[in-house]
Formats: sequence, structure tokens, C-alpha cells
Amino acid sequence: MIKSILKGVVIGIANIIPGVSGGTMMVSMGIYDKLIHCITHLFSEFKQSVKFLFPIALGMGIAIIASAFGLEWLFESFPVQANLLFIGLILGSLPIMWKNVKGSKIKAGHLIAALAFFALVVGMAAFGGTEGAAADLSFNLVNVLKLFVVGVITSATMVIPGVSGSMVLMLMGFYQPVLGTITDFIEALTSLDMDGILAGMGILVPFGLGVVAGIFAVAKVVEIIFEKFPLYAYWAIIGLVVASPVAIALMGGFAALSGMGAMMILHLVAGAAALVVGFVVAMKLGE
Repeated sequence: MIKSILKGVVIGIANIIPGVSGGTMMVSMGIYDKLIHCITHLFSEFKQSVKFLFPIALGMGIAIIASAFGLEWLFESFPVQANLLFIGLILGSLPIMWKNVKGSKIKAGHLIAALAFFALVVGMAAFGGTEGAAADLSFNLVNVLKLFVVGVITSATMVIPGVSGSMVLMLMGFYQPVLGTITDFIEALTSLDMDGILAGMGILVPFGLGVVAGIFAVAKVVEIIFEKFPLYAYWAIIGLVVASPVAIALMGGFAALSGMGAMMILHLVAGAAALVVGFVVAMKLGE
């Protein structure tokens, strides 16, 4: 139970941080296949699915609450160490992924799938690093429908390994407004501010419904792909995973190093330690 909650926390944090893929973290934690299965068979295998999904969802919820109380500060204050920690978590999934293709004959199509998805992730990071104009979240019917659609798009990208849902949210101009709304909603809940609670629900409910709808839709497509073309799917994910550290670097994950001067070596040493910690954590959680 505790281990599953910790996996959920890691996945939740990854989904909040632009440039880091929650789907990749699911792969790193060794739960991607089972998580997809439980989502698509939630009603036919309700008890087993809920037993598996609940602690992960709880961990993700804890991560979202943590984002309102200092997670952004952590990444702003220690960007190199935080990004290297996630790179370690990502690289720690490669031995797990390799087990899924080890022993099978490598075909040209497998390598093409890996290279194509590697190029997709790197390309998105290289050419999509600019945040869109902040979206209008005032409560009206058009914005409610818009938030639902944005939720669908965001959750779809969150489920796909190698693609950062928060980065897509940022490009659409909804990242800061939605994150700010979550923070305001949590503060309203703790202070029992009913006006603030209702205002937050007017934004977060349609967005949340879109997220749920998107997860179910994409999970079914992913399950079909894994059933019909498992080796191609695993090679594509390997390409996505290998590309993720490159994407983090291109998204400015190490830009802070340029202004550190003499402190650079100290930060690199601390970052290297974070990288190793991330790798070991991914290996242990993926067992």
C-alpha cells in the first residue's frame, strides 16, 4: 500500500512539472501495463481494479496538494537537482523496459518505432518551449466546455509515456491558471471559504471530468495497441523514455547552471547524487 502511494506521488509530481512525463514515470514504476488494464477493465473487474488504482490515485492527490505548498518553489530553487532526480527516475525504467523486449528478434520496424517516438518527444521540446497566453477561466458555458476539452487533451498526453501533459497545458495557456486555481481551492477548503470553494469547483469540475474522460479513451487505445503490437509498443516506449532526459534539458532544465559560476561544481555534485537516488528509487519501486 505505502509503495503504491509513493509511486502515485512520483507520477503526480511528474504530471505537474512541465517537461516531465507522467506516463514515463508509470513505466519507470513498472505499473504502466497493469494501470492501463485496470482503467479499461474498471467495471468488469471493479474490486481488483479499485484495489490497485486507489493508492496510486491517493499518491497523485498528495502530490497535487504538495504542489500548492512548495513544490514549485523546490523546482525554482533547486532546478538542476530536481531535474536530475527525474532523469534518474526515467533512466531507472530502462532495465525494466529492456526485459520486455529482451530475447526477441529486433526488426527494422522496432527501431523505426523507437526512433520515430524519440524524434517526436525531442521535437516537441525543441519547438514547443514557449508558454501560451494565460487562458480566461471566468465562469460561463463556453469556458466550461473549453475546460472539459482541455482536460481531455491534457489527460490523454499524461497517459502517453514521453509526452508531458503539463507542457501541453502550458502551451495552451492553461498551466498557470489551473495550477493557481488548485492552490486557491485548497486554501478556500482549509479556511471554509464557500465563495472560493464554489469558484474553484466551477473551474476544476469540468476540467476534472475532461481528465477522467480522456484517460479512459486513451487507455483503451493503448490497450489495443499492446494487445496487437506489443513489441512495437515497447520499442516505441523505449524511444520515448530515452528521449525524455533530452527533452528536459531542451525545456531549460539546466539553464540555471549558466549563472552559478564557482558554485557550479557543488550543484553538479548534488545533482549527480540526485540522479543516482532517482535511478535507485525507480529500480526499487519498479520491482
